[in-house]
Amino acid sequence: MAKLARFNWISFLSMLCLIALGTVAIHSAGQARTGEVFREMWVSNLATAGFGLVVYFALAFSDYRRLLAWTAVPMYVFAISVLVAVLAFGSTVYGGRRWLWFFQPSEISKLCVICAVARMYGGDGLFESIRTGFGGFAAGAAMLALPCVLILLEPDLGTTLVLIPSVLLMLFAARVWRRGLVAVLLTLSVAAVAVLGLVYEAERPGAPPGRREAIMKFVPLKDHQIKRVRVFLFPEEDIHGAGYTLRQAKISIGSGGLTGRGLRKARSNMLKYLPESISMNDFIFCVYAEETGFAGSIALLSLAGLLLLSCAWTAHISTDGCGRLLALGVTALLFAHFFVNIAMSLGMVPITGLPLPFISAGRTFLLTAMSGLGLVQSVSIHGRETTK
Repeated sequence: MAKLARFNWISFLSMLCLIALGTVAIHSAGQARTGEVFREMWVSNLATAGFGLVVYFALAFSDYRRLLAWTAVPMYVFAISVLVAVLAFGSTVYGGRRWLWFFQPSEISKLCVICAVARMYGGDGLFESIRTGFGGFAAGAAMLALPCVLILLEPDLGTTLVLIPSVLLMLFAARVWRRGLVAVLLTLSVAAVAVLGLVYEAERPGAPPGRREAIMKFVPLKDHQIKRVRVFLFPEEDIHGAGYTLRQAKISIGSGGLTGRGLRKARSNMLKYLPESISMNDFIFCVYAEETGFAGSIALLSLAGLLLLSCAWTAHISTDGCGRLLALGVTALLFAHFFVNIAMSLGMVPITGLPLPFISAGRTFLLTAMSGLGLVQSVSIHGRETTK
């Protein structure tokens, strides 16, 4: 009974409501697809959610401290192993080698890295003695850099962009050498601004011939990534080519009005103006927003806000350092996914391949997100206990 009293019902019910909205959105988006497997993707999503609930409750009512004590390091080793394996044996889909058999290692690795960092730096973690010095900073940077480099080689820039701030926030909360963390944040910020500036100078209308080749030598991005940055900087320059998807995404969201067109009545989706390859995953928010309108979008954002706030509250009230870092890391990761996915649909950030939590079709990420919330629920139940 004591455990049930500490069960975070807001987090749990918000998650269920988001999964329900996601299943409806996947069903609607799938109606425009020609393949039967895509039209029935909502069934696969429900089945994955059902299995995810089993994992969720198993993790929630297990003591995360004992669990991470035994599994955090093996989980990290497993994450590195499958990231190496996908580069060697993985399947290439849409220009990226991200699939290993039936799952995406990069999605699983995010939770594995968060669990490992929480274990290493939380409470009596293995790095406790060096936590506040340069050694603790160097160890954390190495733990983060290794999977990020492997993920970038796939290439998968989006996953790296959400994993880095999530782990850096955990390290900052753990009071790891903060001067070093601030230096890393400043370096990354300057690098991001520099890349945007270089692409702008190379691609801006009226730029002298030869400028692009001279400048792009200093831009560490793949061709498709440069194209996405260019679309972000100049969204109206090539609306029938590289900028087509973003333009259709904005039209789809705007045409929903206040209350939406209704389920399975999103024109951009049904008439296939929004490309089929992205309508069920990266840009599913556009389909959802057109069908449910501004009111439906506010409902989704409200549920996401409730979920994130309840997880953040769990981190706040936990008296255990490992639990606090674990809950904080999962919260930051989900927030980054919500923010980047919706912002790129609105043209506020460059387009990158990131799913919308619990809404996009994607079995690996759905199961990973539910597992992460199961661990946060375990922190809510066990994070204030004084005995181990």
